[in-house]
Amino acid sequence: MNLFAEFQTRVATILQAIAASGRLPADLDLARFVVEPTRDPAHGDLATNAAMVYAKEAKASFANPRQLATEIAYALAEDGDVAEAEVAGPGFINIRLKPEVFARVMRAAILDGADYGRGAATQGPVNVEYVSANPTGPMHVGHGRGAVFGDALANLLAFAGAPVTREYYINDAGAQVDVLARSAHLRYREALGETIGEIPEGLYPGDYMKPVGAALAQEFGESLRNLPEADWLPKVREIAISMMMDMIRTDLAALNIEHDMFFSERSLTTGVNGDCVGAVIAQLRARGIVYEGRLPPPKGAPAEDWEDREQTLFRTTDFGDDIDRPLVKSDGGYTYFASDIAYHKSKFDRGFNTMIDVWGADHGGYVKRMQAAVKAVSDGHAVLDVKLCQLVKLMRNGEPFKMSKRSGDFVTLREVVDEVGVDATRFMMIFRKNDAPLEFDLAKVIEQSKDNPVFYVQYAHARGRSVLRQAQAVFPDLDLSAESLGRASLDLLSDEGERGIVKLIAQYPRQVEAAAAAHEPHRVAFYLHDLASAFHSHWNRGKDHHELRFVNEESRELSEARVALVLSLTSVLASGLGILGVSAPEEMR
Repeated sequence: MNLFAEFQTRVATILQAIAASGRLPADLDLARFVVEPTRDPAHGDLATNAAMVYAKEAKASFANPRQLATEIAYALAEDGDVAEAEVAGPGFINIRLKPEVFARVMRAAILDGADYGRGAATQGPVNVEYVSANPTGPMHVGHGRGAVFGDALANLLAFAGAPVTREYYINDAGAQVDVLARSAHLRYREALGETIGEIPEGLYPGDYMKPVGAALAQEFGESLRNLPEADWLPKVREIAISMMMDMIRTDLAALNIEHDMFFSERSLTTGVNGDCVGAVIAQLRARGIVYEGRLPPPKGAPAEDWEDREQTLFRTTDFGDDIDRPLVKSDGGYTYFASDIAYHKSKFDRGFNTMIDVWGADHGGYVKRMQAAVKAVSDGHAVLDVKLCQLVKLMRNGEPFKMSKRSGDFVTLREVVDEVGVDATRFMMIFRKNDAPLEFDLAKVIEQSKDNPVFYVQYAHARGRSVLRQAQAVFPDLDLSAESLGRASLDLLSDEGERGIVKLIAQYPRQVEAAAAAHEPHRVAFYLHDLASAFHSHWNRGKDHHELRFVNEESRELSEARVALVLSLTSVLASGLGILGVSAPEEMR
């Protein structure tokens, strides 16, 4: 039951009736207004900006937005679920609901259980591409933020009703994998007993390359040692990429992350379908949006750094980009952009009109051109949303965390997960908006205190489950099933703390829907923290006021209603934590 969606429909019905009377346009876009919680609970339970949104359309028939708001409020006041509807300010409408409405919401939350807030499967398929780290070493903590964000977003979209494919794009065709192969070959020589000395600059120095060298030595023996690079590089590259991807999959598995598909960049030019990149360029050329031409030098670039030559260009400016982009390098090879166009064309050909790419913040300058490319290859039928994840600054007790010896020059994701655990890593990676910098303190994220958000939320769930066990101990025959507690006298929940928790539970479906629409899973984490805070605050009030405790030995009926409240609260907490990929513990000591 989505209370806010229900009232969105009721307000829309009122607007349609006004339009039918000729005082609003018949083709009014009813998706423009919102119904949301009031900012101040003293003003009511719901608020809508409908009159303000349609003020321009209403100008011919209504003197001002407040007059339109008054008519909408009058119609709402006739609704059987509305206790009061009043106009505030220049035309906002505050709605106060009857108590039985929230009792109905509570019953829905109790009976729906894990499905409370789940969206209907009415959306088209969504492709979420995340991580896509170069297969040149272990995952670092920066990759971890994008991995957790992408995985939580995929969970969120699936819960909201979208069929989701989780995809990883393997960058196995660029110069970096040739550097990987050369690094592996050096370790291969080391494994054969050769003294290699200091790792040359430009190669990957981490100790994680040693097992690759050992595997090559076991596979090929001495046979690669004296071959020309052109002969050994393809063989070494294939094995090195495979072992790096195994390492990456293992790192991701440590965070409970699995992808549905791994797509190879190399397959775009050497796969079963031949040269897909060239084919896409030819298709775009036939449409007149690929041409041979010259680009002006970049603004601010010294003239000697600019190569003025005719080249193959994609007319991305026709689709919202700042300048046209080259597709073929001076050596005849394809640019990264050309391969990325073909890759996203493959997503569209596979049926994805909604694509979400999760990138690091350093790729911000690449966003416009890729969105232009997707618009072009799909004839405007597909949309690409790029979510940029800012850097993670690792700390320990407020001090910068030291680099990893194993990786060579960065902190590995696995080190972090092994130290603080999956739950702390995942929750804290989400407990900031993705485009905001994140300070991750290894000591603070495992503190058992209210200042640690993951502990605070998980403890609320564990504390709630303890209430259910306590109720069973006091009333041994109390039926804690959803069917039984759904029949509890929920109208007995009259305390302001209880009502506050109920109203927050009522917001969960709306929070899920809004977070999914905005592609922002951090909203779920923020909401869970607010819900946990309301619960802990009410629990603490019960320490001072015995009559507010959830289990009241003197009133079985009241205890049953309060236990029903706690059951729905723990169900919502578990559901939200599940979206984030975080466990909901039964008890914490």
